[in-house]
Amino acid sequence: MIGVCRKGDVMSISASEKPLSKVFTSDYRFTIPSFQRSYSWHDAQMWQLVNDVMDACALHDGPYFLGSLILVHDERGMHQVIDGQQRLVSLSILFSILLALEEDPQLTSSLEGLLMEVGDKLRGINAEPRLTLREQDEGFFREYVQQGDLEALFDLRETDIHTQAQRNIQGNTRCAYDILARMQDDERRQFAQYLVNDVMFVIVTTDDISGAYRIFDVMNMRGMPLTPSDVFKAKVVSSISPAARDAYARYWDEIMEPMGDDTERIERFFKDLDLIATKAPLCESLIADFMDHVLERYMRKGEGIEYIDEVLRPYAIANEIIHRPGESLLPDDVVDLLIGLNDYPSKDWHPVAMWVLVHSLKGLDDPDTVVFERQRTDHEREHQVKVHDAQRLRDVLASLDRVTGTDCLNGKSELERRTRSSTIVRDLNKGVPLQRIAGFHVDGDEQRLAMLHLRGELSIDSNMKRLLLIRANEQLSGGRITRPRSLNAVPLIPVRIQSGSDFADWPAGQCDYWAERIGNYVLTQSTRKSMEGLDDFQTRRARILRSPSSRQFPLTRVIGELEKLTPQFLQLRQHQIVELIAQAWNINPGELGSLAEPQGQSDRIGASAHRSRRTSKRVTVGEVVRAGLLTVGDRFVWNRPRKHEIWRITVTESGFRGENGTEYATPTSAARAIGGSSASLNVWKRESDGRALSDIWKTYRTSM
Repeated sequence: MIGVCRKGDVMSISASEKPLSKVFTSDYRFTIPSFQRSYSWHDAQMWQLVNDVMDACALHDGPYFLGSLILVHDERGMHQVIDGQQRLVSLSILFSILLALEEDPQLTSSLEGLLMEVGDKLRGINAEPRLTLREQDEGFFREYVQQGDLEALFDLRETDIHTQAQRNIQGNTRCAYDILARMQDDERRQFAQYLVNDVMFVIVTTDDISGAYRIFDVMNMRGMPLTPSDVFKAKVVSSISPAARDAYARYWDEIMEPMGDDTERIERFFKDLDLIATKAPLCESLIADFMDHVLERYMRKGEGIEYIDEVLRPYAIANEIIHRPGESLLPDDVVDLLIGLNDYPSKDWHPVAMWVLVHSLKGLDDPDTVVFERQRTDHEREHQVKVHDAQRLRDVLASLDRVTGTDCLNGKSELERRTRSSTIVRDLNKGVPLQRIAGFHVDGDEQRLAMLHLRGELSIDSNMKRLLLIRANEQLSGGRITRPRSLNAVPLIPVRIQSGSDFADWPAGQCDYWAERIGNYVLTQSTRKSMEGLDDFQTRRARILRSPSSRQFPLTRVIGELEKLTPQFLQLRQHQIVELIAQAWNINPGELGSLAEPQGQSDRIGASAHRSRRTSKRVTVGEVVRAGLLTVGDRFVWNRPRKHEIWRITVTESGFRGENGTEYATPTSAARAIGGSSASLNVWKRESDGRALSDIWKTYRTSM
């Protein structure tokens, strides 16, 4: 620990390094001040956090630092969080998920202690949550995350959630649950142990809030730290003879200029170079590892110039081609493949694409080679980049698209994706024929899992839904379709179903069933926000088709020919989209089973076919009835003694029926119709045995 403490009105500062096991204890009572912004992380940040910790756990090469917490210790003994809210909330979500998935009593007790202080009268410690959010989100976070009621959280629909922070909490919990639930028990326990014992914070504490903000400013806003490129340039250029040193220093800057000051891109570029050179999927410490594993061999031989000419320039040009393929002078079909790869949210395909571009294009090491489209002189036309192995280039990029798509859809971790890339690069270096490269093989289990995901509810972000629809539309049209600048995947069914809407008359549960299936989504230039409040199909259709660019896509254009949207149409559309994606990714039809779903059986198939593993998907009543955990006619009671009320609902084949005959698709909707916006499924107890409905839901999810 380091500290500064002076008497009088001068603030005191202390800083210490602690693992999470020492952070989430009674030593700290975290609270988010009302003037702070709300919880704003989305699933991309949560996904990154989980995968970073998973990768660090797999390597287990020392602690993983999660940055600093800046706290103000006030007179009430609370620690106001000035910097670190997003990470503290996200870590609490991880603890809650690990608790929900754990069956060992000792481990569950430890995880509960990270979320809530049980209290100790002798020590004067009150029972309370470790972290208190802003007032508008405090109750939501406590009930669903800190008290571990994930089943109730997953049952909430869009209309049940009142703030963006609450939406982020639900979305991020779903994201992390879907990653952690597919791990084996022992693997998940190793992850939990690493998370608690080896993930570290530097905690900076002061008693003065203005001083805390000055600390935050100094730590986060000032100075221009060196990029990895600056460090590597100094190392390489220093090894070059004085006569050529200045020229090559300028040349290095010229090569790296297109990346500008985008530190994230620069770091990724050198991590990809490290993978290509060492075949190691991950770079634990970029600067140290790259210097030792890559640059040292050139420095030892006095080949700094060779490194810049033969490695840095060709791969930097390849990287630039990847970032703006449409401006390159490559053949149209190669450009189309690269544009398609850029649709993916993951960039772990970059090392393979960079390798094959460098080994398929002539003259990338020559400064006179013209790679990008611009007004060219006759001399420059003579030096236009040429492809010397066009077929291999196309085949590698096509194979890369297939494995990248299935890996993204199946939720593979960064370590798994980069391991695949490293094995592909290794085999390409050895000259292994494409059909024998193991990294390009998608086995039967991977194919089945990908297609089962497509057929069920998609626990993926909007960018991945957009990509799937692009692939299906282009497969149907037979080639690439020019994408407008703004292109979104929006649902055909409105998120909020109002009385009087076309969709209010659909059978109970049908709108919920289709809400997150790919058949319900369509490509359009209209945004999801612009679709809010459009309750009937005709107005939604008009908004979707308003831009001519939207009508370029055949699966969007066909919506204009439809007078009425029905579950039957969505079923046919779902079948068509899944088949088109299977064709685009060259999935063996023998691995798919029958994609046809008999009319009226969609909910049954949805329950049995798409659930290849435990996920955060909302549980439906019909699924639980078919699993034998509920029986049609079972009655559930909500006893409200303070209000002197007792409410009952009865299980039907696809929902619940209230005592007045009202039908409800979900237990939460039944509870909120009676008790208001704060009620959830956990209020219902089965009349015959007193078992909580949330416990039945969890049992069903565990058995998936």
